[in-house]
Amino acid sequence: MRLTVEHHTHYRYESPARHVVQSLKLTPAQFDGQKILNWSIKAEGCLIGSEFTDGNGDIISTLTVGGPVDGIDIFVSGEVETTDTAGVLRGHKERAFPDVFLRSTPMTKSSSAIRKLAEKAAKKTKDSSLLDRAHALADAVSDAVVFAPGTTDVHTTAADALADGKGVCQDHAHVLISAARHLGIPARYVSGYLFADLHGKAHEASHAWAELHLPELGWVGFDAANRCCPTDYYIRLGSGLDGQVATPIRGVHTGGANENLDVTVVVAQSQQ
Repeated sequence: MRLTVEHHTHYRYESPARHVVQSLKLTPAQFDGQKILNWSIKAEGCLIGSEFTDGNGDIISTLTVGGPVDGIDIFVSGEVETTDTAGVLRGHKERAFPDVFLRSTPMTKSSSAIRKLAEKAAKKTKDSSLLDRAHALADAVSDAVVFAPGTTDVHTTAADALADGKGVCQDHAHVLISAARHLGIPARYVSGYLFADLHGKAHEASHAWAELHLPELGWVGFDAANRCCPTDYYIRLGSGLDGQVATPIRGVHTGGANENLDVTVVVAQSQQ
């Protein structure tokens, strides 16, 4: 499938910022299920430095701009050819050892409820493969956390989301990651784009899911929010220990108090 992306991030500062530096994880890497046909990142008045690939195999660039600046507009556009690999990440070049992703973070710290959820899923698949266990974990998270936009924010932890029983794709990913790590399965957060959900409804924002490392397959994606593994409807941007690390844009600025952010994303199918 060929997918086009138009992604606009609009920053505004109530008072001008003196200097802004941002790390951009906005360029998809190529692997067996994903081929980049063309891709562009632009921000008028800003300097975007040369790209480099980090240990996770993610492509990073740096944006800098000197002030005073009232706002920044970052425009991402491109076309990607995707192939359904049943969620298995093949041909992705990275140097980090999977066990790095056993480390907990404040966003993915387990609670007694998360541990119980993980152990219950493990008991159901005691004599099954680790892949079956991973699917059972993802299903358990889907059952325990109802998809409810607007009920959580970027600071909501896995423990809080499970306790509330509702959230968005970020929360499903964090709970699944926390539960998998409790069982000794390396797990990481993945950011990207989704053309349409399981019911064919167009997706109008960035998306997130989890990847679990299984010895027999390597990294495998699980989208608990949509009860599936990533298909050719998905574009993978980057990964990290949690959503704060894997976020497509993160940075610092001096001055410019009360930053306001608005994001629009349009993913469409292009002509074959």
